[in-house]
Order: sequence, then C-alpha cells, then structure tokens
Amino acid sequence: MSEYTPPKVWTHDAENGGRFANINRPTAGAREQRELPKGDNPFQLYSLATPNGVKASIMLEELLEAGHSAEYDAYTINIGDGDQFGSGFVAINPNSKIPALVDRTGVEAIRVFESGAILLHLAEKFRAFQPTGQARAEMLSWLFWQIGSAPFIGGGFGHFYAYAPQKFEYPINRYAMETKRLFSVADQRLGESRFLAGEDYTIADIATFAWLAPFVEGNIYNDAKTFLSIDEYANVARWVEEIAARPAVQRGRIVTKVWGDEASQLRERHSAADFEGKVLKPSKPE
Repeated sequence: MSEYTPPKVWTHDAENGGRFANINRPTAGAREQRELPKGDNPFQLYSLATPNGVKASIMLEELLEAGHSAEYDAYTINIGDGDQFGSGFVAINPNSKIPALVDRTGVEAIRVFESGAILLHLAEKFRAFQPTGQARAEMLSWLFWQIGSAPFIGGGFGHFYAYAPQKFEYPINRYAMETKRLFSVADQRLGESRFLAGEDYTIADIATFAWLAPFVEGNIYNDAKTFLSIDEYANVARWVEEIAARPAVQRGRIVTKVWGDEASQLRERHSAADFEGKVLKPSKPE
C-alpha cells in the first residue's frame, strides 16, 4: 500500500468513495423536490430497517405493546437510492439521515431527528422505558454511550471491512479493535445486571440492541461475526436472545425492511394488521 500524502486543500473525489460514492457529497440540503407520503396516525416515521432505523420502529411497537396510544405510519426511505435528499425528508431532518419522526399529537406538528432523540422524545412523552432516580442517570449514560459509539462500528469497522473499494490493514485493524472493545464494555456490564441500566428494560437497551444483535446473529457485514469472534461475549448473547424474543422487537425489526425473504419485509406500516402473515425473524441484508 502506497502512503497517502494529504493535499494542502482537500477536494471531493466522487470516484473513490466505495459502495455509497454515488450519493455521498460534502454538502447538505435537498437535491430534488419530493414530498413525503403521510398517513392518518399521530406519528409519521420515515426510516429504513438498518441498525439506526429499527430503533424508532422497535420503540413505537414497544409502546403499542404496553398499551400506549402510539399508532404510527411508517414509510421506507431508501438511502441507497438517495431518498433522504428529497425536500420533504430534508425538511424533517436537515442532516439527511434516517430515522426521522413527525409527532402530530399536539396543536402543531413536531419534527424529531436522530435515533437517540426519537427514543428519548417518545420515552418522555409516554413516561415509558425510562427509570427514575439514579437509574435514569445510568440509562442516559448507556444511551449516549451507544450513540457516541455507533460511528466506530458502522462508519468505521463496517465501512472499511465491508464497503470500502479496497481492503487496507490499518483501518480494518483499528476499527475491529474498537468494535471488540465496545462489545467488551457491554459484556462486562451485562455480567453485572440483566439490562444496561439495571434490572429494567429501557431505551438504552433498544438503542444498543439494534447495533449489537446483528453481530451476535451473524446478519451484518458479511462474516463479521467470525472475524471479530463475537461468540466470546456470552453476556451480550444472553441479553440479545432475551430482547430478540420480545414480540414488539420482532415486529419493529421488519418495519421498513426491503431485503431478504419477501415475507419478512414491510415497506410501509399503518396498523397491526400489516404484520399478518409476516415472518418475524432476523434475515441477512443484501
């Protein structure tokens, strides 16, 4: 590998961006006028069933399972096709990332973007899946630990191991080490308590499960489970198995899913009836 010498002024090289080179640019904002579909339910979710995307749909399904009035419409935003750069989506999330939520339960509609913000907004609104007192501080710590760590797993390890146009030892080793360190952090914590914040299931678990479960199940970044020796993390595996068995989690994981067996896909969600006949189990993304 030849050594790279950075130029004095960086310029965008659209031909050297890997799998997502056709959509990645160093600028923000809408690229085309495109309105978003809207349903009749109080919440409108625009997402894709990636690790970040399923956090919101799992949370909404958990709220419904618990008896809260959290009915929602969900629409697929295909990030590979650049749907996130349509004017309607950018108006909800100027950062052009999924998921994004519109809360229409009040006098005026409220936009909420970034997965952690959506989880916290819904938890506070319904007073659900968040503890009180000292446990709340623990929950917030683990929630933001996950939010801050995800780029090392996805944009770091995932990109250089699975999506970069060429494989280079240094970045793969750097982010493999960090991903394993994060698994070790979670594994040690889950050796002390049933869930991340203690004995109660919270939004910290929802956020973290969305990223760690695919590695445990072997459903992400080709053979990353073997490469990273994920079976070493027995406490994480126990926790993943328990959460993956929750009916709301199983439903939430297929909302806006557009790959794999067609019976496990749900491109739009408008009511519980949409899950009839669906296969509620993880499947490997294309």
